[in-house]
Order: sequence, then C-alpha cells, then structure tokens
Amino acid sequence: MFSREEQKQLNTEFWDRFRKKMRNHKSSNGRGINWINYPSDVKDVYIRLEADSKGVRFCFDIQPKDDGIRSIIWEQMTELKVVMETEIGKATGWNESDHQFNGRTVSRIVWEAPTLNFYNKKDHAAIETFLESKLIHFDVFYQEFKDILINLVE
Repeated sequence: MFSREEQKQLNTEFWDRFRKKMRNHKSSNGRGINWINYPSDVKDVYIRLEADSKGVRFCFDIQPKDDGIRSIIWEQMTELKVVMETEIGKATGWNESDHQFNGRTVSRIVWEAPTLNFYNKKDHAAIETFLESKLIHFDVFYQEFKDILINLVE
C-alpha cells in the first residue's frame, strides 16, 4: 500500500510525464491543446481521465443542472454512437444515469482498460498509450461534431 505522500508523488509524476508527452500532439484542427483538461466548449460537458487500482478510464461526462438539457445532449450522443465508436473504439459503457455529482445526475460514456493498475509502475506505459490513443481519436471525432452540441445548449 502507498502512503498518502507516495500516492501524491506518483500522481504528480505520472500526469506531468503524460502532459509533456501529449505536448507533441496538436488538435486535429491544428491548434495546441491542453490534453489533460480537454476543452469541450460545451457548458457542463467534461472529458475525464481516470486511473486507479481498478483500471484506467477515458470518460465523456454530461452533467448540466437541468435534466432536460442533459437528456437532449445524451440523445444526440446516442445518435452519434456509431460514428463516435468507429473513430475511438467501442465504448465499455453508455450510462444515461451513471452517478450523482453535487446533486446532479451524470450521464457517462466510458472507455475502460480494467486490467491496468495505476499503482503498478509497470503499467504506466500501457496507461499512457491507452489515454493518448483515446484522446487523439476523440479529438478527431469531437472537432467534427462539437458544433452540434454547442448549438443544442445555446
């Protein structure tokens, strides 16, 4: 087991190294991008990168205060499912009511590699490869279709 300080150091080292690695990639629109905090340009829609002892996950979270708006965005994403999964790969989960966060229902699309363990340093290269691939392919999809989502919530 890792101490709290060891966990913090491992997190810092991993995410700093991953951030530096991703600097070599431009967005599909040719611009520089903060890959760790991917800008969705849609209020209350987030791209989350998660890694722990239970695996690594690339998540597309929809969590507006208004459940009606969340449902509209969710419906649009399900209509884009085939295109999205063709570009990124088959998602391991499409959960319209995945969990609650600050009193909001979160809809989540997730790509997961459950066999990877963040606390096993031998898995770090595979975790980086998984996240890098998902981010780059997601960006290709998202740059093409994000205007649809932006127009839905305006």
